[in-house]
Amino acid sequence: MDTQRGPDMQLEVFADYSQFLLQDEQLRGNLAESWNEQSASDRVAVAPGVIGVGTARNYLVPVTIQVRRSEPEDDPESWDHIAEASLDVPSGRVVIAGPTDDFADSPRLTVTPGTYRVRIYYGGLDTVSPNGLEGSDHYRVVLWPGDSLPPRVLRRR
Repeated sequence: MDTQRGPDMQLEVFADYSQFLLQDEQLRGNLAESWNEQSASDRVAVAPGVIGVGTARNYLVPVTIQVRRSEPEDDPESWDHIAEASLDVPSGRVVIAGPTDDFADSPRLTVTPGTYRVRIYYGGLDTVSPNGLEGSDHYRVVLWPGDSLPPRVLRRR
């Protein structure tokens, strides 16, 4: 199922375990050892072919996905947190899913095969209820072709 609709892809992803994944369709990276105190603080974990995006809620979260030709130029002040990582996509298809979603039925984004920089923007983090189920947190993910670099935080909450 290919769900790309125009330049932006709007999704609601079940962020079970307070995360969602961006994963190459053919690679099966494992984030089990990637989530640690540092990656939890950075809100991003990586393994070969997969990026884990840490969310403020453990429920359905709105996610906007965009593909660009080059690095985006945005106002970082309008976001609570911004992290960046690299993702290898040799299959040309990125699966967007919660960790307990049925991988076969999860939405896919078609891109030119290669390595991508992935910038994740986190907004509304302070709106989440104490039980972590309600809030207005939202996430924007921008991919563009680029060299593989280690994860980094551009703006820390």
